[in-house]
Amino acid sequence: MIRRTEYLKESPSQTAGPYVHIGCVPNFCGIGGVFPEDLGATMITGEAKGERITIRGTVLDGTGAALKDAMVEIWQADAAGLYNSPEETRGEADPHFTGFGRRAGDYDTGEWRFETIRPGPVPGPGGRMQNPHVTLWIVARGINIGLHTRMYFPEDDVSADPVLSRIEHRTRVPTLIAKREGAGQYRFDIHLQGPDETIFFDC
Repeated sequence: MIRRTEYLKESPSQTAGPYVHIGCVPNFCGIGGVFPEDLGATMITGEAKGERITIRGTVLDGTGAALKDAMVEIWQADAAGLYNSPEETRGEADPHFTGFGRRAGDYDTGEWRFETIRPGPVPGPGGRMQNPHVTLWIVARGINIGLHTRMYFPEDDVSADPVLSRIEHRTRVPTLIAKREGAGQYRFDIHLQGPDETIFFDC
């Protein structure tokens, strides 16, 4: 005789989200004593060169509701367009700038925020220069494979960017461009679905 279980098992769509926070941002979710601070919490570690900027935003679902358990990571070049990476061969990146940040969305509003440096242009495939941009990786409950996207800056002419110029549906390019909210202040909301769906990339 088959005995019915009295509990519901997890579905695949429920295996990301809270566990990501426990493993990646333990201090944020109240688990102390693992790291002094969560990895990626501080991107500027000294007198970093370049314009200091703030990037904030929210991950939104198809109905426009904020995801309150999202976590966002960013990677970017420094002000000179160099990456703080062992694979960087073009020069030495700014030692006071990590180029990597990780934030969880606020539990009440879903908003995340990074204090960083405006990146410089970087070479792309074939040596063509890419516009300054920030790469983002997004995970949350129901997003078991992280989503990759980019954020560009509204002051820049992006018409010649080798990545953006390959996007067939030109009306969607603005989904990758931040909104300027003031001096050094940018907003970049990420739409997972719907008419304003952000462009995501295979990496």
